[in-house]
Amino acid sequence: MKELFSLRTVRKKILMLSKLAGIALIFSYVLSTGLPVGEDVSFLLWLGFVLLLVLGIDFFMGCFITKPIDRLNASAKRMAGLDFSVPCDLASADEFGELSASLNTMAENLQRALACLEDANTRLEKDVERERLLLAERKDLVDSLSHEMKTPLGIIRAYAEGLLDETEEAKKLKYARVIVSEAERMNELIVTLLDLSALESGAAGLDISRFDFVELAETVAGRLLIDAPDTDFELQYELPEQTVFVRTDRRRMEQVLDNLIVNARKNVVPGGVLRLVLTVDKGTLHFSVFNQGRLISEDGLSRIWTKFYRDSGAEYSGSGLGLSIVAQILSMQQLPYGAENRKDGVRFYFSIPVTE
Repeated sequence: MKELFSLRTVRKKILMLSKLAGIALIFSYVLSTGLPVGEDVSFLLWLGFVLLLVLGIDFFMGCFITKPIDRLNASAKRMAGLDFSVPCDLASADEFGELSASLNTMAENLQRALACLEDANTRLEKDVERERLLLAERKDLVDSLSHEMKTPLGIIRAYAEGLLDETEEAKKLKYARVIVSEAERMNELIVTLLDLSALESGAAGLDISRFDFVELAETVAGRLLIDAPDTDFELQYELPEQTVFVRTDRRRMEQVLDNLIVNARKNVVPGGVLRLVLTVDKGTLHFSVFNQGRLISEDGLSRIWTKFYRDSGAEYSGSGLGLSIVAQILSMQQLPYGAENRKDGVRFYFSIPVTE
């Protein structure tokens, strides 16, 4: 019985309102005709009551139907414009309330769908950008190889032709050694360039481990500076007496030390100072290598980390890839590094956090 007379639907509200209006209309007619007044006055009274009844019905119809529809319409327009910042706040126990809840649910679903689409679009843009970078890297790799191979290939061809025409055994042996040397140079260049391209593209990652950096520096420096034949420089070094542990890729950091120390050894002037320093300060390990010799131009200091850059005033010719590999490995770990001119030479440096 309670459910029968409840007003939980718009239809029941309209039916109930129309029934009440009909009852009120009949009651007002009977009441006005029973009054001790003239027929015209009785009609006017009834007409006034009818007008009030119409206004009352209009008011209630606005509350029940027009205002909810206006609010639903305004919310639907906002959602159609993809503005989900303000939900529909219509709360009633009828179909309009259900429609309001459905609109809000739809808005939440649309927001999630749009967010997923935006994420997918962002990932797609990143994939496209990554593919573009890979294509650019491949083109750069091919162009660089083509450029760098011209000189050794020309030398190999020239000495091979000379080898065919030469009859003296000593010269044949000399030509053969030059050909082998240039072939090894080409192989080293290709391997180094492929390694650098793998690092730049993300194809090669880092194998993180904990190790003593002092022991690594001593090993590399001993191999490249102390045990190297025909050294014509004064080696100075400052290393911690205690072990200093770091967490990084040991093989890649050995590659960094190799390139920096070899670069310093090749640029130190005959009889000059080559200084290797390793210090610890406030939980950070600082490495530097200094070579006494020719300074680098200001323009060169900003370009020495790029591939195939060679200082025009340098006394040796390398591949131009060593410092690029150093920069790439240190950048992958977000480790600070750099190079600076000193009074009588150049200092290269980097820092790495110490681990317990």
